[in-house]
Amino acid sequence: MQIRVSGLMTNAPYMLNVDCDMFINNPNIILHAMCMLLGSKNENKNAFVHCPQVFCDGLKDDPFGNQMIVWWKYVGQGFCGIQGPFYSGTGCVHRRKVIYGLSPNYVKVGETNAESMMNGKSADEELLDMFGKEFTKSAADALNGKAECPDMLTETIEAAYQVAGVGYEYGTQWGKKVGCMYGSTTEDILTGLSIHNKGWRSIVYAPDPPAFLGDAPTGGPASMTQQKRLATGLLEILLSKNCPLFGVLFANLQFRQCLGYFTILSWGLCSVLDLCYAALPAYSIITYSHFLPKGQEPASYILIAVLLIYTLYTLSEYFRTGQSIRAWWNNQRMGRIISMSAWLFGFLGVILELLGISKTVFEVTRKDQSNSSDEGTEAGKFTFDQSPVFVPPTAMLLVQLTALATALLGLQPPSRDGVGSGSLETMCSVLLVLCLWPLLKGLYRSRKYGIPVST
Repeated sequence: MQIRVSGLMTNAPYMLNVDCDMFINNPNIILHAMCMLLGSKNENKNAFVHCPQVFCDGLKDDPFGNQMIVWWKYVGQGFCGIQGPFYSGTGCVHRRKVIYGLSPNYVKVGETNAESMMNGKSADEELLDMFGKEFTKSAADALNGKAECPDMLTETIEAAYQVAGVGYEYGTQWGKKVGCMYGSTTEDILTGLSIHNKGWRSIVYAPDPPAFLGDAPTGGPASMTQQKRLATGLLEILLSKNCPLFGVLFANLQFRQCLGYFTILSWGLCSVLDLCYAALPAYSIITYSHFLPKGQEPASYILIAVLLIYTLYTLSEYFRTGQSIRAWWNNQRMGRIISMSAWLFGFLGVILELLGISKTVFEVTRKDQSNSSDEGTEAGKFTFDQSPVFVPPTAMLLVQLTALATALLGLQPPSRDGVGSGSLETMCSVLLVLCLWPLLKGLYRSRKYGIPVST
């Protein structure tokens, strides 16, 4: 809607996209973005400039694991070597003609882009079908690189009211071929994927000071809502006709970029695997069986070495971005909690949608700004509500505690093959209890810091 209104009011060739809870922190960001988008070589190469999300009120040591500082530093910037970073919905400077569905091969000197998009129809007919009656001239000017301000402001305002209506999109290609793509609760990722499918590239830019600042979720329920929406929308893309694999086979998406999209689109699927893997140590201890090598076997040193290498490598990433050991641990534990709660419910929601039982809805993430009263011992404490999203990780915590108590009290049955669970299974179970420690505290706390009995 805002794209159409701005197209009628100014029709500027570039658009700044910032969420309502963010503000410009670096006054030179527009100038810097223009330097990357302007120029004959960039006209048919770069679609948008994306700045990492930075939060002005982020809690110290990222207790809820949602600031994604390390992710943007290493994963986000790593995609610059392929087709560029994903579009995450805010902090972007877009090329308007790209949002209108233009492909890089249509951007040629001396060629009329609006006519080159036609498929056997006249320019006026095709533009009418794609953009609607009131928007035809504005779209044609934008596709042809013209930025003309309206002559009659009164008429423009009346037209803006019409294109802003919810019913304007019916009978057009808005949300299908032009504008932000529909079909997922993460429409930003889907929009960026459609842009990359056409062959465009994107740029990540992380200036100092940060380009934009915003608010981060500051509680357990808000973080779970955000992560559930992400997992739901990403899995919707993966299991639909918009799957990146089709972009490789039938469009211009690079294979390595496709693999990059798979790393985030599979978050919902990972929840099922994480839940199964988390249950393995407790099952082995309770049944006195094993799935890992015994402590004295040489193969056990391989697993220990892999764990140490992973720990040291991820720690080095946090140290190089100025993060602390506590921030590293908070992100590790939240990775386990989110996977067994929000991502799992996102996965179940998509399955129910595919079966036609229910439909997914867009859930707005509540972002409360921290105040002075929250800066003491209360800041960073895990909060809960009556949502069932906390049931699976809490149940897993109780299972792990039961397994450890069974081993401690010697209540395990005789081993079937003479080799029962060992120290590695016990270590895995203890590690999971430490990851789920906030939930254990929630069982004994009250008010918003305790898990409600109704849950």
